[in-house]
Amino acid sequence: MATVSIPLSDGDLARLRAEAERAGLTPEEFLGRHVVALLARPDAALQKATDYVLAKNAELYRRLA
Repeated sequence: MATVSIPLSDGDLARLRAEAERAGLTPEEFLGRHVVALLARPDAALQKATDYVLAKNAELYRRLA
């Protein structure tokens, strides 16, 4: 597994630690979970295209169901 280092201001680091503690996680676990969730989100363009196709074909899908 790779390690990533990011610079944070003292204020941002304090906020990160507080949020992680509130969630019952270490700052590393907290950030790791949020990065994984961010990367798992669908691409905005793909989501827009998917929404368009589903809306355009809604009546067809209803009939086929």
